[in-house]
Amino acid sequence: MKNKKILYVSSEVVPYLPESEISTSSFEIPKFVNKHGGQIRIFMPRYGNINERRHQLHEVIRLSGLNLVINDLDMPLIIKVASIPKERIQVYFIDNEEYFKRKSTFLDSNGKLFEDNDERAIFFAKGVFETIKRLNWSPDIIHVHGWMTCLLPLYLKKIYAKDPIFEKTKIITSIYGNEFEEILNKKIVSKIEFDEIEKSNYSELKSPTYENLLKVSANHSDALVIGSNNISKKLKKFLETYKNPILDFNELDSLDEPYLEFCENLFSK
Repeated sequence: MKNKKILYVSSEVVPYLPESEISTSSFEIPKFVNKHGGQIRIFMPRYGNINERRHQLHEVIRLSGLNLVINDLDMPLIIKVASIPKERIQVYFIDNEEYFKRKSTFLDSNGKLFEDNDERAIFFAKGVFETIKRLNWSPDIIHVHGWMTCLLPLYLKKIYAKDPIFEKTKIITSIYGNEFEEILNKKIVSKIEFDEIEKSNYSELKSPTYENLLKVSANHSDALVIGSNNISKKLKKFLETYKNPILDFNELDSLDEPYLEFCENLFSK
C-alpha cells in the first residue's frame, strides 16, 4: 500500500461524530493504512452538529465557490478541512447551507428521516468528485462507508469514470447493518435521472430502502468489505450471488492484514 492514494468517504467519522460501527471503522481503517505508507484523505458531510471551533475546521476558499446542480437547482458547494490530531490525516467536509446547516445528521426532531436526504446524498456524491478534481489528486481506491455515500459508486461508473483523474480508480463499498427502517424520498429516481444516468442502473431505488441503496452501491463497486456482523437477511441473500471480490467480516483489531492484502489484490486486477 506504500504511496497508494486511498480516498475514504464516510457518512460519519470519529472524532467529529459519536462512536458507532461506521464512524469508528472510518477512522481506524485509514489510520492503519496511513501507518503502512498509504496516502490518505477522508471526506464526510459537514453536519451542523459538528463543532467547528473545537475541531478547528476552516474553509478552503480555492476549493469552494462551485455550484452543483441538484434536480435543476444551483446549490453552492463549500469545502472545509481539518486534521485528525496526531494522525496527520486531512479530513475534507462537504458543506452547503441548505443541506447541512441543521443541527442533526439524518433525522428531524420527530425522529423521521429528512425529506431531502436523497438530495443531500446526491449533493454529497457530486461534491466529493468535483473536489477531488479540483485537488487534482487521482485516487487508486475509493472506499465508501454509510448510506449517505451509496451513490458514489454509481456516479463514478456512470459519470466520472471517463475523467482522467478517475479512469484507473477502483471503488469499494463497506456493508453494514441497517442504518434506518424507513425509505428515502421516492423522487430520488427522477433526481438521479436529471444527471443523465439511465434508470436501469438504479432500478432498485423505485423503493429507496436502506438495503436497496446498498445494492445499487454494491452493483457499481469493484469489491465489498463486510463491516458488520449484523447484516440483514435481504443483504445476505444478495451477497450470495455477488460476483466481485468480498472481504468477509473481521473485528477491527484484526482487520489490518486481511484488508491490506485485499486492496493489494485489487491493484493487480
